[in-house]
Amino acid sequence: MNFVEELEWRGMIHTIMPGTKEQLEKELTSAYLGIDPTADSLHIGHLVGVMMLRHLQRAGHRPIALIGGATGMIGDPSGKSQERNLLNEETLRHNQESIKAQLARFLDFDSKADNAAILVNNYDWMKEFSFLAFIRDIGKHITVNYMMAKDSVKKRLNGETSDGMSFTEFTYQLVQGYDFLYLYEHYNCKLQMGGSDQWGNITTGTELIRRKAGGEAFAMTCPLITKADGGKFGKTESGNVWLDKRYTSPYKFYQFWLNVTDTDAEKYIKIFTFLSKEEVEALIAQQHEAPHLRTLQKALAKEITVMVHSEEDYQTAVEASNILFGNATSDSLKKLDDDTLLAVFEGVPQFEISKAELEAGVKIADLLTEKAAVFPSKGELRKMLQANGFSLNKDKFTDIEAVIKADSLINGKYLLAQKGKKNYFLLIAK
Repeated sequence: MNFVEELEWRGMIHTIMPGTKEQLEKELTSAYLGIDPTADSLHIGHLVGVMMLRHLQRAGHRPIALIGGATGMIGDPSGKSQERNLLNEETLRHNQESIKAQLARFLDFDSKADNAAILVNNYDWMKEFSFLAFIRDIGKHITVNYMMAKDSVKKRLNGETSDGMSFTEFTYQLVQGYDFLYLYEHYNCKLQMGGSDQWGNITTGTELIRRKAGGEAFAMTCPLITKADGGKFGKTESGNVWLDKRYTSPYKFYQFWLNVTDTDAEKYIKIFTFLSKEEVEALIAQQHEAPHLRTLQKALAKEITVMVHSEEDYQTAVEASNILFGNATSDSLKKLDDDTLLAVFEGVPQFEISKAELEAGVKIADLLTEKAAVFPSKGELRKMLQANGFSLNKDKFTDIEAVIKADSLINGKYLLAQKGKKNYFLLIAK
């Protein structure tokens, strides 16, 4: 597999320094990509870079994931209008371990081969570096004129809403440049990859390697992913789409990909899966023939949910989706854990009911009118039952005299009432 050609057909190269492809074709090459450690989980905005590292390893090269511990303590001005919050070391180390566990789903850190993945943290070599030593050994090699010419600096200095730029942030590109030099000298790393907004910082590193070490290094960036409507990729009303199920449930993760537009699905299927060119082209052709079947979205959602979570989580997400949009049974409802059930029924009317009263038994007519206002009156309930239009926990229900007890609760907490096909109500026993 040719790494550059693979990324090209997938639309994953924005800018590439001359000579990069030749370097990768010449020998096993170590390449690194920096990851911001400001949270203890990656989100899908990180995934393009992670996929680049995985493609690199699949092509026989050595990926280096750099946790930006030192740079996370400073804040990168690229694409930001404000300085970020700074981290303490305890938080940094916790975040690093959590991120490594997620990266291990994509990269092989344990391989005995020469291209086993490596995880490093720039805090480990920056923490002992004195300010005087840094400006003497590193700062003198890069001019202020060179640093001022970078887009990331110019945008912050000229931005109407910006309060300018602190010296701390201004020196960021020097610190990132030194990372590249350090990895070049200690790991023979000759390529840095990142998002297109990182081009200025990356090329500062190649320049530093040229001036200080007399060496040659290379740079490659991927496009910043956007949505077809111009909106920010990976952001939802509730915030980032995280890879950690504590922050974004596998069901919500699956739904995010399932609900992307046809245009976005055609782009994302290349970037966020490892399906071959032939498989992708076949899926795109099927989508064009029958867009209503959403073949691309289903394939994308499956591939990426299995990759980030598991086959089991994917199957649970599909079953959970069928509960709202298909002919699910009470058995599939009972299989859901609390987090998934609440995610599926987020936004439907919810009522609190007394668990103690259910232990004794409550007539369904009282439960659905007085205890929870699912129906405005018992007469309305009776009509719906007679018309066979009501379900409780996905089972059709017709008996107006029935008594509901606590043993009907899903997970010992929930009752799901359904009027017609689409009107759901969640009763939560407390």
